[in-house]
Amino acid sequence: MKQKDIALIVVIAFISAIASFVISNKIFVTPSNRQQQVAKIDVINSDFQTPSNKYFNNKSVDPAQLVQIGENNNQNPFNGQ
Repeated sequence: MKQKDIALIVVIAFISAIASFVISNKIFVTPSNRQQQVAKIDVINSDFQTPSNKYFNNKSVDPAQLVQIGENNNQNPFNGQ
């Protein structure tokens, strides 16, 4: 390649970069897209309301309780006995 060819490629690349930047700003970033509405969030406080007694009471079912079905005296269940 000659030196003129390299200079021409650099000039074309520079002009195309500027043109693509200007065109993309006009197409993709319109003034209506620059303004975004956001929802306001309530202030977080340390107050905690007690849960309903309908679900959280001493008669409710405890899902973390161990459930055993039948008698099992085998201390090594995986040894094949």
